[in-house]
Amino acid sequence: MHGQLIEVPPGTGKEPDLGHHGDAEATPGLVDLAVNVRRDTMPDWLADPLTASLAELAAYPDPGPARAAVAARHGRPPAEVLLTAGAAEGFVLLARALAGVRRPVVVHPQFTEPEAALRAAGHQVERVLLDPADGFRLDPARVPADADLVMIGNPTNPTSVLHPAADLAALARPGRVLVVDEAFADTTLAPGVAGEPESLAGRRDLPGLVVVRSLTKTWGLAGLRIGYLLGEAALLDRLAAVQPLWAVSTPALAAATACASPPAVAAEREIAARLAADRDHLVARLSALPGVRVAGRPASAFVLLHLAGADRVRETLRERGWAVRRGDTFPGLGPDWLRVAVRDPATTDAFTDVLAEILEA
Repeated sequence: MHGQLIEVPPGTGKEPDLGHHGDAEATPGLVDLAVNVRRDTMPDWLADPLTASLAELAAYPDPGPARAAVAARHGRPPAEVLLTAGAAEGFVLLARALAGVRRPVVVHPQFTEPEAALRAAGHQVERVLLDPADGFRLDPARVPADADLVMIGNPTNPTSVLHPAADLAALARPGRVLVVDEAFADTTLAPGVAGEPESLAGRRDLPGLVVVRSLTKTWGLAGLRIGYLLGEAALLDRLAAVQPLWAVSTPALAAATACASPPAVAAEREIAARLAADRDHLVARLSALPGVRVAGRPASAFVLLHLAGADRVRETLRERGWAVRRGDTFPGLGPDWLRVAVRDPATTDAFTDVLAEILEA
């Protein structure tokens, strides 16, 4: 089985809580393995422009320089960039601007905001549920040929699966909008690949492609709200038409400019390399525990694990001072799944020691 296509009637009362996010788990006093935001010290090349931007708050935001910087990073003209108040705003703009789509399909398990935004805008959503037995890998043939809006994450939250770019590109076609959420693309790494493996951010030849990007994860800017969309200029114009005026603040624009610079891109690659080593350590420790199965081949800043009774284990972890992300709010998963953020080896060792004690009890 490669996946399951199901129709989701709104208001049935049988749906996972699409509005639940990891920050609800990470209450004060707990070690946070529930939120996928890096919390290292902000580098000067980012902190300095942010601080300087505070002197410009009397003027209305000017997105031009940031838009040009992001465009240059991805080898696109500025007209193919739309800056947003975080990636989440991008999903809302898509849902509102594309009111005429007939058959929107969301590939799950994935970040729940794309579907939540579609449903809030009145769309009838269908899901392709990927198979855990197949490592949650995408089979493009599972997506209905007449779907005129398709949404998928790469790498996917919460599975941490990185789909081949060729498989995603195979979903693009005239008359369809293909939305690829690359919020965690900068966390990925592959031997012999200079940039982000499997990213479609630089592809300008695929009809209807919209790539969603976020700057809040790697650079610890979740509170600032900054992201952007990449795609055909005419399509982005439709999205911009439903965006509030001055949606992106002056400090957020300063962050976008800084994070698109060559030093930032180089730093991302270094961070991704360290993350890969830390992730390997986490996977090894988890895989050594009885009854714990790590899903697929994790490629991002988090791993998904299957554990019988995971919902009860999560509560016990909270009692012991650890926050992890529940899995049952993601369509296609259930109470036996947990998502764990990658942290430094010392934190991983402490966490897995506690988890082992809980499993042995």
